Amino acid sequence: MNTEVAVLGVGMHPWGKWGRSFVSYGVHAARAALTDAGVSWEDVDLVVGGETVRNGYAGYVAGATFAQALGWNGASVATSYAACATGAQALDTARSRIRAGSSRVAVVIGADTTPKGFLAPNAGERWDDPDWLRFRLLGMTNPAYFAMYARRRMDLFGATAEDFAAVKVKNARHGLENPNARYRKEVTTEDVLDSALVSDPLHLLDICATSDGAAAVVLTSVDHAQRLGVADPVRVGAVSTVTPTFPNTVLDMPNLSTDAAGSAGRRETTFKESIAQAAYEEAGVDPSDVDLAEVYDLSTALELDWMEDLALCKPGEAESLLRAGETTVGGRIPVNPSGGLACFGEAVPAQALAQVCEVTWQLRGQATGRQVEGARVGITANQGLFGHGSSVLLTR
Repeated sequence: MNTEVAVLGVGMHPWGKWGRSFVSYGVHAARAALTDAGVSWEDVDLVVGGETVRNGYAGYVAGATFAQALGWNGASVATSYAACATGAQALDTARSRIRAGSSRVAVVIGADTTPKGFLAPNAGERWDDPDWLRFRLLGMTNPAYFAMYARRRMDLFGATAEDFAAVKVKNARHGLENPNARYRKEVTTEDVLDSALVSDPLHLLDICATSDGAAAVVLTSVDHAQRLGVADPVRVGAVSTVTPTFPNTVLDMPNLSTDAAGSAGRRETTFKESIAQAAYEEAGVDPSDVDLAEVYDLSTALELDWMEDLALCKPGEAESLLRAGETTVGGRIPVNPSGGLACFGEAVPAQALAQVCEVTWQLRGQATGRQVEGARVGITANQGLFGHGSSVLLTR
């Protein structure tokens, strides 16, 4: 029995600040994905929704909310939440049901409506919640963590503010040709460095915005896709949702300290490195086989970290690849050909699925204006609060 799972369809609602319910964005994306897949809503027997905690009752319990908005059809529902890794976890839920034979056609939906400005914890006092404590005790917004990671690259590898700005310049150029991107405007290194300093060494244009948006993916078995006439579908080679292993000696948001390594010693592999390793191992793919990567660029410096965490280059080499133009479309290993979060902004339950949409379009040869020629293997990377991580590897 062939247990391979295919991406049958993908769809998105453009990112922006639209002032509407996240449900409307999710419905738009789902209908686009169903149209792309060539299947009707009545054919769907599983709906997996990514929760969005800011919109009441954890997104009204997302799977059922989207099923109702699309029109009750008797489908089973499931709901996932893993912070910024939500979309990948939801995708893995659907994939597992298909592989087990309990679903034939599944639609996975993530959608969000975000507040203006910093993402912050919900109201109330929770003294055992590190996400609440970091705001209450230290005023540690997300960019403060991003700045620490950036400063770490500077100290360890000699990265410069100009390197970080170059990431934004590259991604802005990629995003020009993406109709779903919120920001479609070229910027220069000077534009980045002249923008307001938010948390030294990061400027405003080094940091992604918060956005409204949605993405959806239709999954089925490869066998069923071929019965529907899709001879060579994009395949889900792996979904990694691993957690850290003690001791975790790299500070992760929202924690205020790392694990103590005195008794156990440092591990050879960091948490973020282990996310990608698990994906490569499951898919039977070597990092050298990867044609493009969509990574979680909450800040420009984090994109450079992810390149090394995904083993696309050795530690300390990301800046050299960037400076040589190897991470742009047309280079050796394009990173964020969609434009990344730099051009989209953060819509938490949707962004991991948006990455899957982009990689799918790339592997089909449908990423007009930003196409990575001959792409056959693409990988994504995300990290959520509280030990959530994700990577999706797609092949064709």
